[in-house]
Amino acid sequence: MNEFKTYHPIVNFVYFVFVIGLSCFLMHPVCLCTSLIAGFSYSVMLKGKKAIRTNLLYMLPIIFVTALLNPMFNHEGITVLTYLPDNNPLTLESIVYGIGAAMMLVSVICHFSCYHEVMTSDKFIYLFGKLIPSMSLILSMTLRFVPRFKAQLKVVSNAQRTMGRDVSNGSILQRARHGLNILSIMTTWSLENAIDTADSMKSRGYGIPGRTAFSIYTFDKRDQKALICILLLGIYTVAGSLTGEMNFRFFPSMEAANITAYGISVFVAYLLLCISPVIIEIREVRRWKNFRSNR
Repeated sequence: MNEFKTYHPIVNFVYFVFVIGLSCFLMHPVCLCTSLIAGFSYSVMLKGKKAIRTNLLYMLPIIFVTALLNPMFNHEGITVLTYLPDNNPLTLESIVYGIGAAMMLVSVICHFSCYHEVMTSDKFIYLFGKLIPSMSLILSMTLRFVPRFKAQLKVVSNAQRTMGRDVSNGSILQRARHGLNILSIMTTWSLENAIDTADSMKSRGYGIPGRTAFSIYTFDKRDQKALICILLLGIYTVAGSLTGEMNFRFFPSMEAANITAYGISVFVAYLLLCISPVIIEIREVRRWKNFRSNR
């Protein structure tokens, strides 16, 4: 299911700007849970069931390690649970803050993984190619480099394994030699790929003033409605956070902003903003099922 991916690039980009930006700054527990659940759910929708295992493999260790390490270095808070061997206090506030920071980090990673699936390099260049041609090309190449590097590394490792030169074969020295050999191959591949890309873009006249570009993207009424909804929800959430409705204090004691009707509406707006792609995917699935049942 990739219905949200078919929307205009400006709709996708504005959504991720709001969601990732707000996820980096809103530390209220409700916002943290909302962002994490929404990011995890959409990641599973995009990548399938395998994303559950992949996400949990890095989510749980990050949350556990951060929650464990933060109280060892941060001793603020008035709720002392016990004392560490170095006589520093272990406080409830430092533990909760560590868990919150870990949830924020994990949710941002989830949203960035969804961003990589939805905002392809073609979309990014379409949006910023005319404004900042060189920078947009560099950013696009950077964002796509890691997944391409991983895919090529898998190909090289499999080829080396068939010849008995994998890092899992031989003694420790032989494994180290095989690993250095694979690293040398990947470094050469990266440099050659960068040169080929630069030559390709130069031959196409990329960055030359007055250069036209072909585009398959059209901004229709569906994109207009989606963009208006995302903008309204995002701006409403930002306004609510600026007025203090989403404030949460961890130190010296935990305290949240007073619950008001306006505050609840801000949280609802943030929830709707985060799960917008999920709503779009579910609506499309229902439309497809209804279409098939009526045939």
